[in-house]
Amino acid sequence: MTTSPMNEQTEWLEADGLGGFASGTASGLRTRRYHALLLAATTPPTGRMVLVNGLDAWIEPSGSSERPGQEYLTRQRYRPGVVAPEHGATLESFTPSPWPTWTYRLSNGVKIEHELFIPAHNAFVALRWKVLDGPASLRLRVRPFLSGRDAHATHHENPAFRFDAEVDGNRVRWRPYPGVPEITALSNGRYRTDPQWYRGFLYDEELARGLDAEEDLAAPGIFTWDLSQGEAVLLLGAGDAWPDAGDPAAEFARLARREHTRRTRLGSPLERAGDAYLVRRGDGKTIIAGYPWFTDWGRDTFIALRGLCLPTGRLADARSILLEWSGLVSEGMLPNRFVDQGGDAEYNTIDASLWFVIAVHDYLVAMARDQLAVPAGDRRALEAAVLGIISGHVRGTRYGIRATEDGLLAGGEPGVQLTWMDAKVGDWVVTPRIGKPVEIQALWLNALRVAERFTPEYRPLYERGLLAFRERFWNPAAGYLHDVIDADHEPGKVDASFRPNQIFAVGGLP
Repeated sequence: MTTSPMNEQTEWLEADGLGGFASGTASGLRTRRYHALLLAATTPPTGRMVLVNGLDAWIEPSGSSERPGQEYLTRQRYRPGVVAPEHGATLESFTPSPWPTWTYRLSNGVKIEHELFIPAHNAFVALRWKVLDGPASLRLRVRPFLSGRDAHATHHENPAFRFDAEVDGNRVRWRPYPGVPEITALSNGRYRTDPQWYRGFLYDEELARGLDAEEDLAAPGIFTWDLSQGEAVLLLGAGDAWPDAGDPAAEFARLARREHTRRTRLGSPLERAGDAYLVRRGDGKTIIAGYPWFTDWGRDTFIALRGLCLPTGRLADARSILLEWSGLVSEGMLPNRFVDQGGDAEYNTIDASLWFVIAVHDYLVAMARDQLAVPAGDRRALEAAVLGIISGHVRGTRYGIRATEDGLLAGGEPGVQLTWMDAKVGDWVVTPRIGKPVEIQALWLNALRVAERFTPEYRPLYERGLLAFRERFWNPAAGYLHDVIDADHEPGKVDASFRPNQIFAVGGLP
């Protein structure tokens, strides 16, 4: 698949399986603060930091001085909206498959191909430039732009940035700030120190969102290759990515073969895209809620697991995710999300724990379907998590979440958003839904039935809840279900809003 090479709305993403990624646009212009070549998760999948934001790359005839004959392969947007350079090599094509690849045509007709990919489960990106046709008596120069900032922030000129590099053969290391992972570059070119600040990069997508849209980046030096000697390879990694530095071109070829085989085995483009969301957490796995902003959210993880893992046969991944999260049950709840930079997990959702119970059920059904045995230790861990969630809700837990006499589940306090409709502006909760929301009851009743796999004690509670649901949620005058009953914890008060939440009472759950 190819796309319009100058399209700034078409974006590509290479995920590393750890929570980090590289991303950008088909045009090559960076339009978000999240567009970067090396964005690494320092505590996978959280603690994400931008280490290498981008680069300038240009071609010049071999033997020329630095300026005459330059043709840029890259362009940058600076305030107040100036794109530089104004003219450069022609970008003829872009394809995201099997990984992002651009083809440029120089003024003399020579074509240059640039490609990049991230090998799975590695915090580094592999880049290559090569001449496709025409004379190769050309020189390529590349100037990386570095920061070492939080993924959600922007970077600005300051005296603390360390431009100095440690050069050891074909390896270059930068340590931009204390506490920031070192940046390692492995190349088959030559590196020359040339410290510069590039000021005023402008990101249109951030501007459209009303956020800080300008950034200054540090450019510590330049890599140079003679393309008549072969392809140019640059590997950029977080930390000591290559303990044994061999030939960079051979390493690129080896990694490319392995990664191409892996992606081919994944199957369809949809399955390959889904694979980007399965990442490491601790000794297990989890699911990223969405790129580029989110890490793993409880609700999103267990909803997505049912589609990403179970019908695709990735039962080992499902097992790893469920077991990793099973150890996070606290007072009958699972976290809503993990803070990207430090801090404790946030236990402020009413449905994440219930989606976990349902995901456990579907996993066990899938294992039985494929005639696979669930190890006794796994079953005990999953059972303990499920029953811990149910018992915690029966006893009562945070934010007034508790089973009531009618068998339904109530929850909510002023100022807190507990369901998936969780927009909040300052202290204003846009859709509070305090009381007994409709989809929460569908999830709760399903969870009670799932718990019967392990104990029959919750059957009476389930039967009372099912009867109460049937008697109290239907709105005969409107012909649909109430969104919330006993709203604001006032018996008999209803919120009759017509919302999509009721779809889970219709189907889609076990």
